[in-house]
Parts: sequence; structure tokens; C-alpha cells
Amino acid sequence: MNKDTLFALSLFPYLGFLWFLTRSGKAPRLALIGFYVLLLFVAITIPAGIYAKVTYGKALANVDWLHGSAEFFLTLSNILVVLGFRQATLERQQEK
Repeated sequence: MNKDTLFALSLFPYLGFLWFLTRSGKAPRLALIGFYVLLLFVAITIPAGIYAKVTYGKALANVDWLHGSAEFFLTLSNILVVLGFRQATLERQQEK
């Protein structure tokens, strides 16, 4: 199995994770938004990779400006998840 197939197949468990997490209603809202932004990262990375290959004849990782632009959404996702859980932790500590 090549890496592209594995990448595509990994989307389904992640969508299941999001579905259950959303339905549970127990995830901090900001963290949940961060998990959804990760889908945005994937949606941007795929066309960016195709553009890099067609326009520059290189892999996305070798076109710095394009790779960095796509990776911004991964960074944003991570920040939102961390801030969401941090906020929930602080709220929980204040309740005690």
C-alpha cells in the first residue's frame, strides 16, 4: 500500500472520531474547532501538493512558500486544540 492510499484511508477513522466527539458534547468548543481545522489543513494540502507537482515539478515539501502556507493550518489547528483544552482545564479548576 502506498502512502497516498494510506493517507486517503486514514481520513475515515478521523471523520469517525470527529463524529463521536461532536455527538458527545463533552469536548471544549475551541478544541473541537481545532480538530475541524485539521480537516481544512488536509483540504488545502492536497490541492497545494498537486499545484506544486504541476507547476514546479516538485513535491509540496520542496516548494517552501507553498508548503509553509499549507502548514500554517496545521499550526492553527494545534493552537486551537491546546487553547481549548487549556480553557476547559482552567474552568474546571475554578469550579473546585
